[in-house]
Amino acid sequence: MTVLRHELRVEAMSWGPARALATGSARLPSPVPVPLSDALGCRLAAPLVALVAVPGADVAAMDGYAVAGSGPWRVAGRVLAGGVPYDGELCPGEAVEIATGAPTPVGAESVLPYEQAQAAPSWVDGAAEPGRHIRRRGEDIAEGAVVLGTGTVLTPAALGLAAALGHDTLVVRPKPRVTVLVTGDEVVHEGLPGPGRVRDAIGPFLPGLVEWAGGRVAETVRLPDGQRPLRARLAGPSADVVVVCGASSIGPADHLRKVLGDLGADVIVDGVAVRPGHPQLLARLPGGPLVVGLPGNPFAALAAAVTLLAPVLRGLAGMPARTETSALAGEVRAHPRDTRLVPVRRSARGAVPVGHDRPGSLWGVALADALAVVPPGWAGEQVELIELPPGG
Repeated sequence: MTVLRHELRVEAMSWGPARALATGSARLPSPVPVPLSDALGCRLAAPLVALVAVPGADVAAMDGYAVAGSGPWRVAGRVLAGGVPYDGELCPGEAVEIATGAPTPVGAESVLPYEQAQAAPSWVDGAAEPGRHIRRRGEDIAEGAVVLGTGTVLTPAALGLAAALGHDTLVVRPKPRVTVLVTGDEVVHEGLPGPGRVRDAIGPFLPGLVEWAGGRVAETVRLPDGQRPLRARLAGPSADVVVVCGASSIGPADHLRKVLGDLGADVIVDGVAVRPGHPQLLARLPGGPLVVGLPGNPFAALAAAVTLLAPVLRGLAGMPARTETSALAGEVRAHPRDTRLVPVRRSARGAVPVGHDRPGSLWGVALADALAVVPPGWAGEQVELIELPPGG
């Protein structure tokens, strides 16, 4: 066992190259058309083009009277939004009572708002300003205009815009689907853990982290220890990425490496020189998904997830890498060989370490808004910050 740990220690890949390999291992999926209801959070794989003009016709911008020429005007009809347009052309001295959004008649020169009008049963008068309160066809968006570019994240407002422009479906980069396998006979998923048992703290944080990184958890499966159940799950149909929690180390119950070898997987990263989280791995099953192995300690698992899983998902989703640097405003002890990931909070003075950063505890990460990447032998220079998934 000592020899195995030594081999893992020597062969562990540096943190930066491991992240780069994770990003490079992501193969962009083919764009797919999806209904608007399924497109939230996806990225456009083609520009969003206006299929219709906005507005689609000359329309009233106020409730009142569409008028032609100078007043007083004879009221010749009434037009409501969504109703039948006025049949004919307004002649000078004529008006049509009109609702906001209703198409203005041909010949209308302006709309006289109710509050500025003096009206009688068949006549109206007032000070109408030429050209006022009529929105012309295509005034906001011309038909055929490109309004959002390729790669734009589809927010609720963007989906509303797409609907207004006549779209029922959009061509997007689909969110990568993630299957989570939580392993371990000692892991319980509700209530108080008994002697020798632990509550699962990894399964609850993964869906939010996966969503933040551009994917979505399609399934969470709980597995007992042992090669057979793990092999059966990895050999069967799966998602784009499989995350295995708690079987990536070198203990007697850590079977992931053996199972991946039996299945002929291509191991891309086997151990990373980072603390916490060094017993992590990344592999690709033959003709199948990427597999990310996370350690069983909660903070170590989160550190491994931001090291390998998040770059994989961002690459699959076509999301750009995020880069941020900061000074460290507090005492941090660097490791002589490994990168350290330290929970910090941003401040005007720099990134402040929050403490409570043992591998088995998420306390420090729960207090933090970023992880500081402290390289081996760090001597006080600025460090990279990895944003943590926000709340809300």
